[in-house]
Amino acid sequence: MKKILTYLRNHYADISKGSLFILSVVLLVLIFPKEGKFKYEFRKGKPWMHEDLIAPFDFAILKPEQELEEEKQFALKDLKLYFKKDEELYQKQKEKLINDFETKWQIKYSDKRRLEQRKEKNRNVCLAIFDTIMQHGIIELTPEIEDKPEDYTIVVITNNVAEEKQLGDLFTIHTADKFIHSEPDKFEPVDKNLVVGLLENSLIQNIKFDTKTTEREKQALLDKISLTRGMVQSGERIVSKGELVSGEKYIVLESLRLDYESKLGSSFKYAGILAGQIILLSVSMLSLFLFLFFFKKEIYAETKKIVLILICILFMVLITSLVVKYKPDYLYLIPICLIPIITGIFFDTRLALFVHLITIIITGLLVPNSYEYVFLQLFAGTVTILSIVRLERRSQFFLTSVMIFFTYSLIYTGMTLIKEGGLEGINYVYFVLFAGSATFTLFSYPIIFIFEKLFGLITDVTLLELSNTNNKVLRELALKAPGTFQHSMQVANLAEEAIYEIGGNPLLVRTGALFHDIGKIDDPLFFIENQTTGVNPHDELTYDESARIIIGHVIKGVEKAKKHKLPEQIIDFIRTHQGTRKTDYFYTLAKKDNPDEEIDESVYTYHGPDPFSKETAVLMMADTVEAASRSLKNPDEEAINNLVENVINKQMENRQFDNADITFRDIKNIKKIFKKKLMNIYHLRIEYPE
Repeated sequence: MKKILTYLRNHYADISKGSLFILSVVLLVLIFPKEGKFKYEFRKGKPWMHEDLIAPFDFAILKPEQELEEEKQFALKDLKLYFKKDEELYQKQKEKLINDFETKWQIKYSDKRRLEQRKEKNRNVCLAIFDTIMQHGIIELTPEIEDKPEDYTIVVITNNVAEEKQLGDLFTIHTADKFIHSEPDKFEPVDKNLVVGLLENSLIQNIKFDTKTTEREKQALLDKISLTRGMVQSGERIVSKGELVSGEKYIVLESLRLDYESKLGSSFKYAGILAGQIILLSVSMLSLFLFLFFFKKEIYAETKKIVLILICILFMVLITSLVVKYKPDYLYLIPICLIPIITGIFFDTRLALFVHLITIIITGLLVPNSYEYVFLQLFAGTVTILSIVRLERRSQFFLTSVMIFFTYSLIYTGMTLIKEGGLEGINYVYFVLFAGSATFTLFSYPIIFIFEKLFGLITDVTLLELSNTNNKVLRELALKAPGTFQHSMQVANLAEEAIYEIGGNPLLVRTGALFHDIGKIDDPLFFIENQTTGVNPHDELTYDESARIIIGHVIKGVEKAKKHKLPEQIIDFIRTHQGTRKTDYFYTLAKKDNPDEEIDESVYTYHGPDPFSKETAVLMMADTVEAASRSLKNPDEEAINNLVENVINKQMENRQFDNADITFRDIKNIKKIFKKKLMNIYHLRIEYPE
């Protein structure tokens, strides 16, 4: 038991990472639909590459989509539109008309009681015209009947009694208004203005489109259409090996595939399907785990990076599963190419390609025509990766989107030509889906920003923004401590060149170099590069006080960086650029002036930590070498050689690079680069041998 606990304690990190991959397999299995897959791959227009296929059971041959669509259109020619006549509305409107008539007549003829007989006649005429219009009915104009002729027949339901009528037999608001203006002229004496005005205000559409009944009748007509045409008997040969999968053969094979998969999904073979999914998904995720373990140890070492990769894969598989289940026609709208963009920007193109492969292999198990799907997504992803190899501008996201669209379109056109032998079979809806998918990849920019904040990672896009010298912090450094700013620029150039040589992230080290001394902003005159008047404020301080101020610029730099919300990766350069070295100048003076006293070394020692990466180690070297080179009185080749060798060798003696992944060969190359760059800065030529 003790051995087990010891093993668990010693391998806790590996076990926790392995658990993440196991959890991802469990989630993927839950996402996957529990249905079987047809065991043969086939494509229209290509030979049957398997053994002769014999029907394993009786199954019906499904009609092709185009044939079904034609039959539906033919069946719907007999569909009659249903409308409902609202008798209750008619009665309410009639009562309102009577009341309005009484009110209007009273207002207009209040002093003429002798006109009572005429009033009765006007009211009767008004009601007669209203009844005529409403009994015929005023139909509601809907898109379904707008372009129909007057002899078009519809069905009007009145009090649950259906009656066929032609559109010409019914009023519209417009024709009812014309009828109102013409009808009162037939009666004398009638106050036409009064009657017409009242009737116009009383017009209302009392025959309205009955959507439910129409849909019910439509469905009844569609249900009469048979989805199949003929049967294939069990034991009947379907296709022979090498036989071309023609249009008819393709329909039969597709019918068998659908029937086969439905039988698998609803039978006792559910456990077998589940086991198969677990095996395939486990193999997929294990291959990713081993790839990270053997080839990407720096990524494998950080759990948050593994979590980011797994989230990307799981999210894309979930989206694909939902679309295939509910809206399979929109499969190619899914922006699969987001995966290589995100992983490529956060990590590298090699990992981006591998993660993309894993993703499309897993999603390929979900989709129909998986070969075409994987082929299409593989090359679209490859083009995506190539387009973001050197991401320097945000506009590249748009260019990537355009390239994705053209890649999709080109490959789809090629596949259509292979299957159909011409462009007649191209479905132009696919191009719209490709354009939508390519457009969705533009969301990678905000997604990357969110992931940066969630996982504390940093991308080249952010580094490019930070390394802009118009950045608020860098502008403040240039204004308040111009000497330090120039020093930082030179350090950035030296460090970037060295990282190019030994391998690393040049943009990261350049950005870190620009910010490494921002702690000097508040007290710039205490640092020699900013002293232009010949006055040195350290002359008024003790050695201890001076050392504390010099050492304090690291702490102040970290505080200022956090205040301005700089990424932790940049703050690391501020923390480590002095390591755990001493402020040699003041420490040496203190020992010299106080030979009989014991000097507290901690007062003169930086708090660290030491550099822990190639980039932070290179920055420490570049920072010290550049600062020391300014003190050279005669910067010739020999002086520069000695300076670089002495400075870096002393740092190595002080064990400043013990925690960094850097070799003696790397350091040798760095020295060579620094010497060359410094000689260029001081305009020196290499002395040729005699």
